[in-house]
Amino acid sequence: MSRALAPVVPPELAAMLARDPAESEGFTLLLLSVADGWPHQAMLSVGEVVALDERRLALALWPTSTSAAAVEAAGRATLTAVVGPTSYALRLRARRLTDLETPLAGTLACFAAEVDAVSADEAPYAELESGVRFRLHDPEPTFARWREVRSALVRAGAGR
Repeated sequence: MSRALAPVVPPELAAMLARDPAESEGFTLLLLSVADGWPHQAMLSVGEVVALDERRLALALWPTSTSAAAVEAAGRATLTAVVGPTSYALRLRARRLTDLETPLAGTLACFAAEVDAVSADEAPYAELESGVRFRLHDPEPTFARWREVRSALVRAGAGR
């Protein structure tokens, strides 16, 4: 059953995004946009999304990706995540900032996003056990890269 929430990053999701990447390995967010008139999905990790405050997020995407082009063109996207028994959908207004240049991750497209609307879905007859999850093949270099990108996102988001 879907219900509207206040247009802020839900506290459970904010807590997940605030963790060190090593504590959230496998947690996946889905970024939904429209490309060529069709729905498009990108999988993001906690290394590519930072909650700057309760209304603002910063996102890092591959600069030549379909998602980066679609979000830049439309100025909006939906970010979804399953946290505990709840599936959240955050409608975002987004704009591209100056690309991030990082030693470990290379060049990434940086987006400033503001939460426009939030919904939460839970089923009264069942409990969600997880959303999309992954396992890293070589965690330590990935965690280092994610920490670097998250720091760059915070700096980029703070300056807008």
